[in-house]
Amino acid sequence: MSAANLIVASQFGDVLNNALRARVPDISIVPIPRGVPNDLPPGAIALFAAPNFALRDVASAPQPSGWPHRLRWVQLISAGADAYPRWFFDGPIVTCARGPSAEPIAEYTLAAIFAAVKSFPDLWVHAAADWRQKRVGNVAGSTLGIAGFGAIGQALARKALPLGLRVVAWRRTDTPIDIPGVERAADLPDLLRRADHLVLALPATRATKHLITTETLAHAKPGLHLINIARGTLIETDALIPALDQGLLSRVTLDATDPEPLPEHHPLYTHPRVFISPHSSMGTPDVLERLADKVADNVVRFRNQTPLTDIVDIERGY
Repeated sequence: MSAANLIVASQFGDVLNNALRARVPDISIVPIPRGVPNDLPPGAIALFAAPNFALRDVASAPQPSGWPHRLRWVQLISAGADAYPRWFFDGPIVTCARGPSAEPIAEYTLAAIFAAVKSFPDLWVHAAADWRQKRVGNVAGSTLGIAGFGAIGQALARKALPLGLRVVAWRRTDTPIDIPGVERAADLPDLLRRADHLVLALPATRATKHLITTETLAHAKPGLHLINIARGTLIETDALIPALDQGLLSRVTLDATDPEPLPEHHPLYTHPRVFISPHSSMGTPDVLERLADKVADNVVRFRNQTPLTDIVDIERGY
């Protein structure tokens, strides 16, 4: 297939579309709205897809008439596949965007750990009357547990080990954990018992829904700091405040919630030991550049009829 006749329908937005045009100038990128792609430009055989978070129940979004039209390839803007209807994966090959956000998410996670251990922002004083020396903790020597050991988990481990953290990881498959210095947890309860800070870095699938519940938190090392940088559905939301009140959790950092956003006046918004960010851990300026590089590489592969990278396995969630 020549580049000249490759027409792509894109939900990516102007910034990313322009970055892709700069990298692969001899394809035609036609912007379309986010959401269910009911109409595609004439001749489009590829779709750059982005989720529409206004669809509260993504799984029930109706399949448009004629789907998948003439599409031969769908490239997702996200690493996870959970924000798209199931029928999205019945037809053309679908690839995801694993990798570009791993480094900034790893940095966010370490920032959350340092904030917890060093008592930020409570440590800051704003008047002489507040000038009372306080004790803070050590990051080095503490144990970082990582649930899920894909691109994000591996990036986090590589950054955490030189800081003196002990890193223990658990993954759902028998795939080796091949980063020197990273220990393998036998299972999730084992990980919970060992971790001072537990990071959830798993995709949202049927198997991972409500992985963290009242029952699983009973295994937690008292005072665990729970960090979710993945998907809100990994946690049974109603289990968090009781676990905080009982001392099983000392702090909760959430970059994803269930639902997202949480409803107005939800008690997690005002709990003094819950820290919520609006799904922003990956939002650094260079992420779009790395994402454009990744998608452009797949464009060239598709055009040259060579294997695409990161083909989605819907059961694994990415």
